[in-house]
Amino acid sequence: MSEFADKLSLTLQTLRRIEAEFSPAVFASSLAAEDMVLTDLILKNQLNIEIFSLQTGRLHAETLGMIDQVKTHYGKDISLFLPEENAVNDYVRQYGLNAFYDSVDLRKECCRIRKVEPLNRALAGKAAWITGQRKAQAATRTELAIQEDDVAHGMQKFNPLADWSEDDVWHYIRSNEVPYNPLHDKGYPSIGCEPCTRAIQAGEDVRAGRWWWENPESKECGLHVVDGKLIRIRAVSAAAE
Repeated sequence: MSEFADKLSLTLQTLRRIEAEFSPAVFASSLAAEDMVLTDLILKNQLNIEIFSLQTGRLHAETLGMIDQVKTHYGKDISLFLPEENAVNDYVRQYGLNAFYDSVDLRKECCRIRKVEPLNRALAGKAAWITGQRKAQAATRTELAIQEDDVAHGMQKFNPLADWSEDDVWHYIRSNEVPYNPLHDKGYPSIGCEPCTRAIQAGEDVRAGRWWWENPESKECGLHVVDGKLIRIRAVSAAAE
């Protein structure tokens, strides 16, 4: 497991550098497996990095249960950011509760209201933010770097697990007895809002269950997109030289 040990060491090194050089920094957790790995690393090492989650109003009960799991296991609270109530009500009134099934544009508008706008509030005044994204998760993430220049938010964005495999994630979770979303045991490797996520079949891509009615190229919610494109700038190894 020397290769994994090297990855883990680099990840912790990255998190410590974020704490030291990019304060205040925040970690955007979806409460899925990758994010629980980062939660464990941040809290066990008592890093001064705030953890928050976007409570979209359409999450699975199992996902919401992870908020209490973190509190019970680590004795820490996760900050929650909710969508603006008026914006949600206007969308539902104009298009319908589940209009995101009708077109990519309506789905992205729902994501904007429930995820992107709350994220903008969560990132206000911060120097950097952290995600649990990995290169192997989707075709849209193959160029993912550990450190990126987030021009949309005017800050640095870090993906400390960019080079981790699915096996790496679960090796860490099981070796460290990290609590995780029970939906992962029911065929959900990637978990978003309940109406937009399904279990996958054997051999499917790990994100096949996200917005499964759309083409793979459109399967981003807008949290990691600028002008319709994923922006990948520089790796942390280059930035640290």
